[in-house]
Amino acid sequence: MAAYWLARSKINDPVEYKKYTDLVPGIIAQYGGKVLARGGKYQIMEGPQDFQRFVVIEFPSLEDGVKCFESPEYVAAAQYRRSGAGVVENVIIESGDATK
Repeated sequence: MAAYWLARSKINDPVEYKKYTDLVPGIIAQYGGKVLARGGKYQIMEGPQDFQRFVVIEFPSLEDGVKCFESPEYVAAAQYRRSGAGVVENVIIESGDATK
């Protein structure tokens, strides 16, 4: 069952954050992920406006998304943003049955 990695981020240091974003697409592809939306125009409909960048990535399964997030390659890339370049919320969710 497909799963989706949803990320919201606030970028504090664009130069350092770009070091992270330059590495991530290749890592995602290694785990079967496909970026569906990254950056781009958006409109917050409700809730806090703490974030200004949004990303949606599709994986073949929840397990594949989690493996990607926990992989040594991703953890190393994430150090660029985790060192203060940005604040990110990440969630990986299975597509599930939308009728429930």
